[in-house]
Amino acid sequence: LNRRFTEMHCMSGHSNFVSCVCIIPPSDLYPRGLIATGGNDHNICIFTVDNPAPLYVLKGHKNTVCSLSSGKFGTLLSGSWDTTAKVWLSDRCMMTLQGHTAAIWAVKILPEQGLMLTGSADKTIKLWKAGRCERTFTGHEDCVRGLAILSEMEFLSCANDASVRRWQISGECLQVYYGHTNYIYSISVFPQCKDFVTTGEDRSLRIWKQGECAQTIRLPAQSVWCCCVLDNGDIVVGASDGIIRVFTESLERTASAEEIQAFENELSQASIDPKTGDLGDINADDLPGREHLKEPGTRDGQTRLIKDNGKVEAYQWSVSEGRWIKIGDVVGSSGATQQTSGKVLFEGKEYDYVFTIDVNESGPSYKLPYNITDDPWLTAYNFLQKNDLNPMFLDQVAKFIMDNTKGQTLSTSAQFSDPFTGAGRYVPGSSSGSSSIPAADPFTGAGRYVPGSASNPVAPVGGVDPYTGMGAYQSAAAKVENIYFPKKDAVTFDQANPTQILGKLKELNGSATEEHKLTEDDLIILEKLLSVTCNTSSETPTAQQLQTLWRAVNWPEDIVFPALDILRLSVRHPTVNKNFCSEKDHVQFIVLLLKFLNPKGKQANQLLALRALCNCFVSEAGQKLMMEQRDEIMTQAIEMKSSNNKNIHIALATLTLNYAVCLHKVNNIEGKAQCLSVISTVMEVVQDLEAIFRLLVALGTLISDDTNAVQLAKSLGVDSQIKKYASVSEPAKVKECCRFVLNLL
Repeated sequence: LNRRFTEMHCMSGHSNFVSCVCIIPPSDLYPRGLIATGGNDHNICIFTVDNPAPLYVLKGHKNTVCSLSSGKFGTLLSGSWDTTAKVWLSDRCMMTLQGHTAAIWAVKILPEQGLMLTGSADKTIKLWKAGRCERTFTGHEDCVRGLAILSEMEFLSCANDASVRRWQISGECLQVYYGHTNYIYSISVFPQCKDFVTTGEDRSLRIWKQGECAQTIRLPAQSVWCCCVLDNGDIVVGASDGIIRVFTESLERTASAEEIQAFENELSQASIDPKTGDLGDINADDLPGREHLKEPGTRDGQTRLIKDNGKVEAYQWSVSEGRWIKIGDVVGSSGATQQTSGKVLFEGKEYDYVFTIDVNESGPSYKLPYNITDDPWLTAYNFLQKNDLNPMFLDQVAKFIMDNTKGQTLSTSAQFSDPFTGAGRYVPGSSSGSSSIPAADPFTGAGRYVPGSASNPVAPVGGVDPYTGMGAYQSAAAKVENIYFPKKDAVTFDQANPTQILGKLKELNGSATEEHKLTEDDLIILEKLLSVTCNTSSETPTAQQLQTLWRAVNWPEDIVFPALDILRLSVRHPTVNKNFCSEKDHVQFIVLLLKFLNPKGKQANQLLALRALCNCFVSEAGQKLMMEQRDEIMTQAIEMKSSNNKNIHIALATLTLNYAVCLHKVNNIEGKAQCLSVISTVMEVVQDLEAIFRLLVALGTLISDDTNAVQLAKSLGVDSQIKKYASVSEPAKVKECCRFVLNLL
């Protein structure tokens, strides 16, 4: 069977499994090159080609070494489960790259000297220059598993989110490729071109040409762990069945007819578990019979399921051979539905439903992904926009969604409902669109305390104020002028109901442990602080008040939210701002707020921490601190994009907007690049139009009067991302602002 490859040596040196291999190119000292292997024993072994024992062993990592890459001049880069990467020169560790928060699954040394890439289970890729992190690439929604270099300026990454991304070294994501239906483990590039191959957990090897998946080769093993393109263009893959297979386009290297038949037989006997989702959602009762295979497929790699004598079989269309090839039997598909098999993957994201919509008999069908937390009308609108379909279908599509989800929706307020007090409850960030308390009386507290139920009042800037929709009377004929950006001042969250904040604080204080309990005096001190910072009084907050507040915001996270809300309101006061943001205390202040921006944390805390960060921008001390810690804050804040709470999205968009206001003044292109990539990343997931509006204002502010930033935004593809908002009818400010931004791009 191994006609062209024969085993030369069996090398051993590790005490446990080997997880990666890499070749170190020939040098004067080792004219045949060296082989490096990383293992579960935390070590790296370096072998010469002709000796089965290691030449030397590199020690230093504290966990499995799972990725290796070699560079010029004998450098070796290693990545480990210990969250660090190390740079080695011959037998010495030269540098340790620290910054990832989870295992580093992929490393690559770039052709340009001193540049290195690491991809991690923390979903990010980092670019390092001379041992310092220059840039973090965010966009993948799950662990990054593989990296491949296209040129000095571009590289590819693959991830557990089932997508491949093409990046520019400067930070922009140029393209996302979808095709796999499960984790992608490995990626390799063809010599002298931009075509590449990928393998993954969906039993497939996929060949990508000109940005499209040109061919899908199924294998008789669930996990196809690694792939590698040889210099002659052949593709080698290693899979979970312990077999290495080589695929070729060359006729003289093609295997014999018997071997190919043996491979097809092995494939057709494979059993496919429908729960993996490799073949989409399967309902055995609806499947056609064998006659369905008489119709030819429409594209290479297309899969078709048929039912034959009660058995479900999977076939794949081969364009080159013009026939359906059996790729396995589907086991246990008694009609597993989304409800039993969990979520469905579409374009690498998980959804509760992915519907197939046929708009007319002859035309193509479209996929419509939907989560029960989504608004059916907005989803229908976005679906019609995305696929350039007639808006007349809006009612039909929305009704289709509602009928097919049987009206399943998740109540947004249920998360915070208080089983004891019911309606009078304190609801951080509840989403009642209009506040039931127009300028609530702080003493009687009419209506409940709802941080963020109203938009933020901001002084009108000529014409309608975009944040509140209030402001000057305008005749309809007036030409729309750009009142939106560049924005000059930070946007803050000012709305407050002190009576209810204090009421909740007292109630929760009752359940606090002894070490955290505040005394009656402490509560009076905090009441005083609130009154000083919420009313325009000439009094100044005292050191004692701030110390008491600091104790309260360090409460356990399940009861801290009223204290965080007091912090949000008081940090707008110049004295408080200076106290928390000045040189001496600022580190613990930022650490405290960032701690709440943990995707697994409580939504109330996430919301109020984001709002407190936004409010820091009101004074110079706060601005200075926010700019110094920008990388850290933005990296943490962007994690909040995955929240399903629109008020969190609005706060995240506002934070980005406040950064844009500062960056517009100082013109720092790295900062703008980070902000633009945040806007672009957040735009992908946010649906609330107020959040979108604030992101558009941020975008406009960032690129105003700066041609570099305009170029950067274009190369990020932001223009195509925001186009759909130019036709939003309500609120009009979204459409108007979007059009002004598009004019700049």
